[in-house]
Amino acid sequence: MLSEFWPVILTTMLPVAELRGGIPLGFALGLDPLAVVLVAFIVNCLVFFPIFFGLRLLYKDVLVRWDFFHRLMNRAHQKAAGHVERWGILGLAAFVAVPLPVTGAWTGTAIAWLLGLEWKRSFLSICLGVLVASTIVTAASWGLMFSLGNGINGG
Repeated sequence: MLSEFWPVILTTMLPVAELRGGIPLGFALGLDPLAVVLVAFIVNCLVFFPIFFGLRLLYKDVLVRWDFFHRLMNRAHQKAAGHVERWGILGLAAFVAVPLPVTGAWTGTAIAWLLGLEWKRSFLSICLGVLVASTIVTAASWGLMFSLGNGINGG
């Protein structure tokens, strides 16, 4: 049973795709829509932990030496710092909620770490943003499947 969800899990774990790719893929594969959304939501939320705590452990000694990574972190900081500093945790949730490339849980978590936000509140904020994003992506995917005449599960 779980094995059929591996494509959704792996796609959702990817930094650019996240659940924006995982949910439509699960629908296209004909998997149970509710299970697809729940799996994608949970996986996308859980991405928080390796990113947040991995950055905490590796940034100063390892990652900062890579120019590409350093530029990537600076870009992420510039992109959302103003919103998060102005709106706090809700600004972070709103940033994650926008289902566009570079605005998901990966970048949101990196921003929370860069800004020194407390991890528990950051995790809740990321999950709130992922919930909104999953709702938007589910509605768009559902609508696209029906507009193409396929319905969900090929019906």
